[in-house]
Amino acid sequence: MSAPIFRDPIEDGAADPVVVRREGTDEWWMFYTNRRASVDEPGFGWIHGSPIGVAVSQDGGASWAYRGTVKGLDAPGDDGLNTHWAPEVVFAEGQYHMFLSYITGTPTHWKVPRTIVHFTSPDLETWTRVGPLKLSSSNCIDACVFPSPDGQWRMWYKDEAQGSSTWSATSPDMMNWTLEGLVLPGSPDAPPHEGPNVFDIGGHYWLIVDEWRGQAVYRSDDTLHWTRQGLIADDPGTNPMDQRYARHADVVVNGDHAAMYYFTHPEWDERVQTEGPPDVAARRTAIHQARLTVVNGVLTCERNVAAGAALLV
Repeated sequence: MSAPIFRDPIEDGAADPVVVRREGTDEWWMFYTNRRASVDEPGFGWIHGSPIGVAVSQDGGASWAYRGTVKGLDAPGDDGLNTHWAPEVVFAEGQYHMFLSYITGTPTHWKVPRTIVHFTSPDLETWTRVGPLKLSSSNCIDACVFPSPDGQWRMWYKDEAQGSSTWSATSPDMMNWTLEGLVLPGSPDAPPHEGPNVFDIGGHYWLIVDEWRGQAVYRSDDTLHWTRQGLIADDPGTNPMDQRYARHADVVVNGDHAAMYYFTHPEWDERVQTEGPPDVAARRTAIHQARLTVVNGVLTCERNVAAGAALLV
C-alpha cells in the first residue's frame, strides 16, 4: 500500500507532478520536474538544470510509462543547460497551456531570478512560447490555474521574495494576466509554503499548499476567501517508500473523490536531516497517489492507496 506509482528512469528525481487528460483520448499525461538526483554537484546544483519529464497512463492512472522530456522550453539566447521547474498544464480556451517556473542556467545557490513563463500547445507535445508573466516579484514559481466562479481564470503561485507566500493573478482569456494580490502570507507572519493547488469537490473549493511538513488545507466558497482546515498527508504511509512528508501535490477530481499526486524523498529523513538531502541517495524521489474525499465538509486524505489503483477511471 502507498507504494510509488512512478520513478524517473534516467535521474530518479521525479518531483512536482501535474496530471492532465489528453483531450479526445483515454490518456493521462504526467508532467514533472526531472531533478538531477544522481548528479553530485556543489550546493544546490543538483536541483537546477532540470528538464520537464513526461509519463503517460492509458489505464486510468494504474500504471505510467516514461515518455522522455519536453523540448523547446528554453528562453531565446539561453544557450546551455537551464532549469525548468513545477509545470502547471491545463486545457482551456481550446488549447493546452503550460505555466513553467524558469531559471536561466544551473546555479548552485537560491539567490537568482525566477519567472513563470507561459506556453501553449495543440497536443501536449509541441509547445509555443508566449512569454514570461509580470507578477509580484522576480522570484515567482509554482503556478496553479483554475476557473473561478466570478468568470475569471485565476492563477495562484509562490512568491519566494516575500516570505514564501501565495499570491494570485487573474485573466479573462488565459493570455492576459493582471496581478491581484496576496492570498496566504508566509514568513514571518505565517508558515512559509509552496506549490499551491486549487480544485473543487464536495460542494467547496479547496487550496492546498506544501508546508514541508504535509499539505496545508484551506476551504472556500468563492476562491477568494480561504479558511484554514489543517494538514493532510503529514503522517507517513504504510509502504517503506512512503514514510516521508507528501510534497508539492497536484489534484485531479473524479466524481465524488479526487486523486492527489505527490512526491517523497524515500531515503531522506527530513525530520532529522533538516538542512536538506545530504547525498545522492537522499536526493532520489518517487511519485505517489492518494485518494481525497470530503466528509462533513472536511477534506480527508487516504494515503495508503495501492500503486495499481486506477483513480482516474
